[in-house]
Amino acid sequence: MAKQNVAEQFVDILVRAGVRRMYGVVGDSLNPVVDAIRRTDDIDWIQVRHEETAAFAAGAEAQITGRLAACAGSCGPGNLHLINGLYDAQRSMAPVLALASHIPSGEIGLGYFQETHPDQLFRECSHYSELISNPAQMPRLLQTAVQHAIGRSGVSVVALPGDIASLPAPEKAVEHALVTARPTVRPGDGEIEKLVRLVDEADKVTLFCGSGTAGAHAEVMEFAGRVKAPVGHALRGKEWIQYENPYDVGMSGLLGYGAAYEATHECDLLILLGTDFPYNAFLPDDVKIVQVDIRPEHLGRRSQLELAVWGDVQETLRALNTRVKAKTDRRFLDRMLRKHADALEGVVKAYTRKVEKHTPIHPEYVASVLDELADEDAVFTVDTGMCNVWAARYLSPNGKRRIIGSFSHGSMANALPQAIGAQFTDRNRQVVSMSGDGGFSMLMGDFLTLVQYDLPVKVVLFNNSSLGMVELEMLVSGLPSYGTTNKNPDFAAIARAAGAYGVRVEKPKQLTGALKDAFRHRGPALVDVVTDPNALSIPPRISAEMVTGFALSASKIVLDGGVGRMIQMARSNLRNVPLP
Repeated sequence: MAKQNVAEQFVDILVRAGVRRMYGVVGDSLNPVVDAIRRTDDIDWIQVRHEETAAFAAGAEAQITGRLAACAGSCGPGNLHLINGLYDAQRSMAPVLALASHIPSGEIGLGYFQETHPDQLFRECSHYSELISNPAQMPRLLQTAVQHAIGRSGVSVVALPGDIASLPAPEKAVEHALVTARPTVRPGDGEIEKLVRLVDEADKVTLFCGSGTAGAHAEVMEFAGRVKAPVGHALRGKEWIQYENPYDVGMSGLLGYGAAYEATHECDLLILLGTDFPYNAFLPDDVKIVQVDIRPEHLGRRSQLELAVWGDVQETLRALNTRVKAKTDRRFLDRMLRKHADALEGVVKAYTRKVEKHTPIHPEYVASVLDELADEDAVFTVDTGMCNVWAARYLSPNGKRRIIGSFSHGSMANALPQAIGAQFTDRNRQVVSMSGDGGFSMLMGDFLTLVQYDLPVKVVLFNNSSLGMVELEMLVSGLPSYGTTNKNPDFAAIARAAGAYGVRVEKPKQLTGALKDAFRHRGPALVDVVTDPNALSIPPRISAEMVTGFALSASKIVLDGGVGRMIQMARSNLRNVPLP
């Protein structure tokens, strides 16, 4: 048997760690690794048109599968293009291994062509970033990188010069048993007992849930029912906690709706479950707060805590559900449920009148129809900006659907690349990219990746010819909009020219048929929907002082607009609430 080189050993370790594909753009410093992948049946090289797409796609794949995913960039500019998608993966807690190939090892530090220092550049967006400068570092360094990415749910970066990759791998190298799954973490008995006392002593308890409640839906519902607690959520908690939830009071934050804000401010005890919700201005400062999180560095960095609980949400609630006293008084819960339904009734009317005749098309109407027509197990990838609003208000989770976006990093152009990674995990699962025209055009070249691999991603383009969220921020700040208008082509015609299915929708009556036809199409499809750039209604109480970047930090309800089928859920929950 021929002796392995470093590149071949590198690829073998990735396969052992569960990696099924590596996304990237080829280049000379990457050639040894790409060639090793070519000769390995258990891993595929996925050629994209931009390395940023590679990193976003790997991050999405990791979020869908829970397994390690991988991406790569050639030396210098090639791997620099990875950085934005890697920041997103790190902040989304997606396990990703990035290969940053490097210039010839003997030239490092001498100002060589395309020289950078990737082991330094990627440190802020990774848990581990190191350079392989000698074959003797293999396989231990790569195994360490893998275990950092999986164990800490984030990014590891390995810089590897092309000449080192071509050298023979060390003989009799020790290969460790790789960690490929994370354990659950149960809080200590002392913390559990303190939390039990706080819950038992509180008359009014509210739960606020984030992405850390993934897999804990049953436990959250049991606990909420036991202590008669309204349940709100952050945007990243929506897909895990909103469905089949008789205690739902909506979402807090910039895109918030319903009574989540009131429920978190009018309780005696607020329990933050698996959320690193960044907008502390939406959290109370005069309520006892407990935070439960698997990452201890998240505890207490947004609010002053009465108790910090380091542990897995599911394990923590399992312990609580057997120990806390069941509460019988549900007056607070019922009052919050009524407020939630009333709040939704108040805003839903804005976009239910004559929407089927309104031109340009209301984007809320597009999102509502999309929600109704999409598969029960569809994966939605959502562009940052106004598409976040429509996803938050209109997409209905059900325990099978997934909703992925750049919800923590807030990058433009994430939806299409993430759809690529999501679709590669299962070609038979419906994947819908909710793209804005600004985000789509930023990485539009990778629409060609859909065509090249015949990936059946459906791109629903909310085309309002503007950077809508930026325009909104300017408006609220009292500034005239400037530099936010896009002069767009017929995107459907571009899709057809690229060899995909493309249709342009300018009238509401065309929408349902166009979406159905696109969904039936077996390959990639783009539905270019011309939407109303003036669809948002802004509450008059928002002032310039409320704006801090993306956050409007002092408002209870920031964006007015419809809320889709969530009003139906609120009305359904009210059936169990006695009349006052």
